[in-house]
Amino acid sequence: MHDPETQERSPTEATQETSKLRRVARVVRGAPFHWVGDGFRVSNYFPGDRELLSRVSPFFLLDYGPPRTVPASKQTRGVGPHPHRGFETVTLAFAGSVAHHDSAGNSGVIGPGDVQWMTAGSGILHKEYMEQKFSESGGEMHMLQLWVNLPAKDKMTAPKYQAITREQLGQSDAAGVKVRVVAGEYRGVRGPAFTHTPINLYTVELQAGASFEARLSAAHNTGLLVTGGSLSINGTQSAEHLDFVLLENEAGLVRVVADTACSFVLMSGEPINEPIAHYGPFVMNTREELEQTIADFNRGKFGDLDE
Repeated sequence: MHDPETQERSPTEATQETSKLRRVARVVRGAPFHWVGDGFRVSNYFPGDRELLSRVSPFFLLDYGPPRTVPASKQTRGVGPHPHRGFETVTLAFAGSVAHHDSAGNSGVIGPGDVQWMTAGSGILHKEYMEQKFSESGGEMHMLQLWVNLPAKDKMTAPKYQAITREQLGQSDAAGVKVRVVAGEYRGVRGPAFTHTPINLYTVELQAGASFEARLSAAHNTGLLVTGGSLSINGTQSAEHLDFVLLENEAGLVRVVADTACSFVLMSGEPINEPIAHYGPFVMNTREELEQTIADFNRGKFGDLDE
């Protein structure tokens, strides 16, 4: 995809744009921690913060579970069968192991570095829980989940499941810098995830003193969640573990310098400028569509999924 903003510009203008740093709009912390099911302790960043939600489309929800030690247990812990329609769930595993089953017949396990990208589309039931061996042995759990909205034309698309291993991710390594591309492109390296709208999603690890740079479309909403350590953004803003940093929609570089060894997830995407009607696990465009979704769920149209 080309960027029309870069066309018909003089070398001087191009140099000025390249050297410009994109400003920081906000730095926020998530809501107090809560449990999702009996297995995942997370902080929610949006949609709870409605002002922030209006600036992060196509992303609709961000739950983050920082590192914690999970005690060994013979009990299966997680979230039981529940429905979704109208969007996608994207789960990134940094530590620990999570299993998935859904009513479309998909199943899988993700471990450190892996990604699960599920398109709920027209409707699906799924459950997420700690993988049995991990649950029985215990250990460190560190996860993030994003909900990615679908445009109206794709809300009723057939459900789909993308299981992406860490080896399949796009990889760009330099001195002290490790970038894994889940979706979109970074310096010619493409991510494997199929997306319905233009999205760049990276996980980045920096050694202390190392720096990361990316030039992303000014029209795309862009933010990053610090998943470890502390860093400086564009020479003006410091951020640390648990901070979500929202950037202004303007041309220019995103430059991150590691104050300590750190990691972050960068998300950037083309906004979906459509109405949103949201109720629990459903993200549609109108109230009437929500009512139809609930009726369809009650009639069993999302399929079956045994406990």
